[in-house]
Amino acid sequence: MSNNYLCISDEVSCALRTGRPVVALESTIISHGMPYPQNVSTALEVEQVVRDGGAVPATIAILGGRLTVGCSSEQIDYLGRQGQRVVKCSRRDLPVVVSQGMDGATTVATTMMIASMAGISVFATGGIGGVHRGAETTMDISADLEELSQTPVMVVCAGPKAILDLPLTMEYLETKGVPVIGYQTDVLPAFYTRRSSCRVDYRLDSAQDIASAFVCQRRMGLSTGMLVTNPVPEEYAMDDAVINGAIEKALCEAEEHGIHGKQITPFLLAKITELTSGQSLATNIRLVKNNALLAAHIACLL
Repeated sequence: MSNNYLCISDEVSCALRTGRPVVALESTIISHGMPYPQNVSTALEVEQVVRDGGAVPATIAILGGRLTVGCSSEQIDYLGRQGQRVVKCSRRDLPVVVSQGMDGATTVATTMMIASMAGISVFATGGIGGVHRGAETTMDISADLEELSQTPVMVVCAGPKAILDLPLTMEYLETKGVPVIGYQTDVLPAFYTRRSSCRVDYRLDSAQDIASAFVCQRRMGLSTGMLVTNPVPEEYAMDDAVINGAIEKALCEAEEHGIHGKQITPFLLAKITELTSGQSLATNIRLVKNNALLAAHIACLL
């Protein structure tokens, strides 16, 4: 599959061939996570953060049916302008989107898959999907968790998205054997905030320790990925009461409008941005950059 459908940019291909560190970046955050033009400027700034950290950025998307690893600035601008007209692609969407020559924005799950095909081991994102609230009746569980259980890529994030059921998400990851590492924290970050009621599996206080754990995981032949949770910088973290109130209101509106499936997360994030007068979007941008820098440092050590 890789030979037939994978398209790696010259810069990323050269970096992989010569052993330079590479950090994968997703494209759903561009098309579905933020409004234009902030989505494009943020994506380009995140790429620069990776470069400043000593690694090569590889923004991943599906363009004209090609699994594109290392989007150009023009391609990133195209994804940003197209917005939600681009298909939000998880694992189940790939056969049709690729065979029909369509454009797609990659979720955490598909970014992990394509990064692994290309030989990239480290991926930075904002937050992962997980078990949604009420999943005991809706069965709404993100494919991101299943991908973490079977694809050997390290995902650096600010925790699962705060709209989720965090304790159930942690239970699911435990069942699947995915190690959840807290970077300089004992508790699970909750995306917009630094703390939740959940504890991580292990606290590691340096990028070197995280890199060493990942090397051991790979050398032992374990098939799972690794989740590294990196709290949003304190100066950008939101007040718990403010963000939780906005989440509850957004969830109520989603239920009233019958929004579910792959549309639920973009709807909730946009509504929360509206309810917090843009504060949640500003926090989102800062935490993504923070994750990109940590991922670059880890990639350099690997």
